[in-house]
Amino acid sequence: MNVLSDNFAMFREGFVGTVELTALSALLALVLGTLVAAFRVSPVPALRVFGTVWVTLLRNTPLVLLFLAVTLGLPALGLKGWDSFWLAVMALGCYTSAFICEAIRSGINTVPVGQAEAARSLGMTFNQTLGQIVLPQAARTAIPPIGSLMIALAKNTAIASGFNVTELGSVQKTLNAASGYDIYVIFAWIALCYIIITFTISGLFRLLENRLAVAR
Repeated sequence: MNVLSDNFAMFREGFVGTVELTALSALLALVLGTLVAAFRVSPVPALRVFGTVWVTLLRNTPLVLLFLAVTLGLPALGLKGWDSFWLAVMALGCYTSAFICEAIRSGINTVPVGQAEAARSLGMTFNQTLGQIVLPQAARTAIPPIGSLMIALAKNTAIASGFNVTELGSVQKTLNAASGYDIYVIFAWIALCYIIITFTISGLFRLLENRLAVAR
């Protein structure tokens, strides 16, 4: 009895669910991470404090605990009606954004200070300097660690299976409960699915890194 052929529809649904969860969480994490990184280098003290608190809090909070805070805390605050999938996107995106923020901030620190000073001497605002001068150069340094964070994000989606989200982790739990299937074969197929996803992410970021590389 072949576990893949017998349960292909379930594997396909879990694979698609993991890809969607990874993609949407990554998009949220990139937007929030870039925004918080801008806050951390902002000349406005209140924004720097907010950015520091955001990163410190989320980086030191276990992801499972963050899932619990989102799935149980938001309904308790009156924010009901959210689908478990979107709550998982929120938890994964916010958590990963703290790490992306630090990767981008490290990239910003590699840009020579003279670049920003030259931009200010030309009358550019902070937002213009950051968006047009600093971030494009910082991206070259930040892309490799962000790629690693995206791979970690794809694997972290497995936690969502414990919160009623359909993805590869939930497939593994369902098939483990069924009789007649070798648990090691199930794990092997699930691992292969994750390898396909993570290799795809790695390849995309390698292409992006080569595209942004400075010609020598």
